[in-house]
Amino acid sequence: MQAIIDMDKWKSLLQGLLDSALLLVQNPLFWLQFAVIAGVFVVARWLLSPLMRRGLAWLTDKFSRIPSLRRPLLALNQLTIPVAWLLLQWIALYVAELLKWPNGALTIIASLLSAWVLIRLVTMLVANETLANFLAISAWTVAALNIFGLLDASINLLDSWAITVGQVRVSPLTVLKSVLSLWFALWLASALSDLIERQLEHTRSVAPAMKVLGAKLIRLILVVGAVLIALSSVGIDLTAFAVFSGALGVGLGFGLQKIFSNLVSGIILLMDRSIKPGDVIAVNNTFGWINYLGARYASVITRDGIEHLIPNEELITQRVENWSYSDSLVRLRIPIGISYNSDPAKAMALCVEAAEMVPRVQLKPEPRCQLMGFGDSSVNLELRIWINDPPNGRANVISEVLLGVWERFHENGIEIPFPQRDLHVRSMMGERDLQALSSILRGQQAREAGE
Repeated sequence: MQAIIDMDKWKSLLQGLLDSALLLVQNPLFWLQFAVIAGVFVVARWLLSPLMRRGLAWLTDKFSRIPSLRRPLLALNQLTIPVAWLLLQWIALYVAELLKWPNGALTIIASLLSAWVLIRLVTMLVANETLANFLAISAWTVAALNIFGLLDASINLLDSWAITVGQVRVSPLTVLKSVLSLWFALWLASALSDLIERQLEHTRSVAPAMKVLGAKLIRLILVVGAVLIALSSVGIDLTAFAVFSGALGVGLGFGLQKIFSNLVSGIILLMDRSIKPGDVIAVNNTFGWINYLGARYASVITRDGIEHLIPNEELITQRVENWSYSDSLVRLRIPIGISYNSDPAKAMALCVEAAEMVPRVQLKPEPRCQLMGFGDSSVNLELRIWINDPPNGRANVISEVLLGVWERFHENGIEIPFPQRDLHVRSMMGERDLQALSSILRGQQAREAGE
């Protein structure tokens, strides 16, 4: 008897579903949804997609040096058709809801397209496989909830699981919104700061040090603003964090003293312009040119291609030689030795002539050669030359000058000496001993001759 009742219930349920399906199929607005979907795809494929592709190509070329913008633009350029279709599909769904038309098919297509486009973008942009899989599962879950009409109920359920800490109400929905808002705000702040930094690089009226300082301050302001806007946008009262942030600041001040010292030192270096990108400096045993000034350290590249990351505090507290601080002219001293048999005046003239033939050697101030003293094996000369491009190196220009000196010395008979030593042997034997030794040697020679 119970089985018969259950069968009747299932039959009535199936009959109700069939009646609803027939009514839905007989409604002209149901078939109109498929016509709208097809029409939206045609417009997106042959009209909107080519326009988007050209616009994205132009933006990609314009922002080619900004990775935070270039990578998303390249990814969108490969998905112009589904993105265009998705935009028009959501517009069609919004219009259908305003007109109170059936929109089940439009909702399904829009949800599936949203999940597919999001997953493709995540696959292209997110390198972490675990994070990419998590985002893909989340996208399909949201799409499924939206298709079955459970998205609003799920949102309300997440919001109901809330706890109150002081004056702050925290729920899973609030945390999710905060993470997404913070991520988007930080990405936007990073992209804008990169764009402003690129514009500053092309500004000739601003000094290099001020360009770096301006870029760092703008990035800091944008990041702090992004965090505050993201937290306030999800309804978090920022005044509740005042006491916590004060205690945290004191703790960080003691625990991260060195880091903050380097940060402050970096700002001081940028403001007083004592060093700037491109300067040639020597600090401790490191000699090279400054490639980059960061908030915590300065990147110095030596002629060996080794990049040294020097904390900003060391550049403030230690003695630093800046070869191009106020003037890029640098004098190099080249020691040269000639033989005592050579003409010093002629050798000095040849040294100056060799220096003047090297393109990097400046003629004003002119090269000079001085006689510095008389050594054990040579007459010591010193050739003094000036260069105005120390970032291009010292050893290469010295090598060219010495090669020219070598050639001219050989052509004009100027001898380059080598160390010489005179050896004197003093005998510790007396005169009688020497006479006895001499007679013994003569006797031995006579016996050898008789034999």
